[in-house]
Amino acid sequence: MAGLQLEKLEKRFGSVDVIKGVDLEVKDGEFVVFVGPSGCGKSTLLRMIAGLEDITGGTLSIGGKRCNDMEPRERGIAMVFQSYALYPHLTVYQNMSFGLTLNKTPKTEIDARVREAARILKLEPLLARRPSQLSGGQRQRVAIGRAIVRQPSVFLFDEPLSNLDAALRMDMRMEIARLHKELGATMIYVTHDQVEAMTLADKIVVLEGGVVQQIGAPIELYKKPANKFVAGFIGSPRMNFLDVRVTGVARGSVTVESPSIAPVTIDARGFAAGDRALLGVRPQYLKREGLDGAAGAVRGSVSLVERLGAETVVSFETASSERALAAIPQDEVFEPGSPVEFRFDPGAAHLFAA
Repeated sequence: MAGLQLEKLEKRFGSVDVIKGVDLEVKDGEFVVFVGPSGCGKSTLLRMIAGLEDITGGTLSIGGKRCNDMEPRERGIAMVFQSYALYPHLTVYQNMSFGLTLNKTPKTEIDARVREAARILKLEPLLARRPSQLSGGQRQRVAIGRAIVRQPSVFLFDEPLSNLDAALRMDMRMEIARLHKELGATMIYVTHDQVEAMTLADKIVVLEGGVVQQIGAPIELYKKPANKFVAGFIGSPRMNFLDVRVTGVARGSVTVESPSIAPVTIDARGFAAGDRALLGVRPQYLKREGLDGAAGAVRGSVSLVERLGAETVVSFETASSERALAAIPQDEVFEPGSPVEFRFDPGAAHLFAA
């Protein structure tokens, strides 16, 4: 296995900068997930690592070797695509062994590698079938098996579960997590699904506009977002951002309020009295009860109630005509149009420049 080093990596298509100087270290055996909205550059960055896109600037190293000008087959990587990319006329065994056959690997070694990958992925009963005889989840496992038999230094996954339904995605997430643990492999995984990112990653890289917004462990990004973009992108339902006015500043803390938010003091720096700001509070941290008098409070009127079983999501409109969400674990009764007040722990809130 091997680690990766990206130094000031850049990619331009004509006059358009797509990747803008990315610095990243991926340690040997680490599971790193690239996340971000469509068009943020995450798949382009993965394809640059794979050698499927030229590097405009900067340096890419795999296992300590500079790889900018190496052919994909020379980099010691294997890539699993969103579309499976299986040969329809070949059996599962033949699909998994195809690359090894092209490389003139001895037949006994091919057989040993394919059968070991089939054992790991529970594909032994399916080796004689063709892709048309497989489910979506089985096809994806074959695509992963084809990567395993190559014994790469680095596995690359480009949104491999996006074509599967919700139940299959959950099953395949568990399979990929188990595979990472069993192989101890270095894996880089691209997804727009933050549930996949939060459950699979040792480290998450959040991208927007070709720029790294934050790198960190999943819980770090959730609890300590570096900026408003990360705060809004990580977490579901997304974080509430409410307009407030700074009314007081002390050492290391700021007091804010608005027509819908009672005065509350937040740990924050870099603000002055009179500044406009955005108060960020996750829907899960808005509660009806159980907080003491030091808690902040936000008032509004109920506009929609979604009962999802494990939680109830209340959409409400604040006195400042802002839409906000509260995720309540209990199945409480809320009447549309009725006034409501939610309380929150100031220590769980964030303050961003407006």
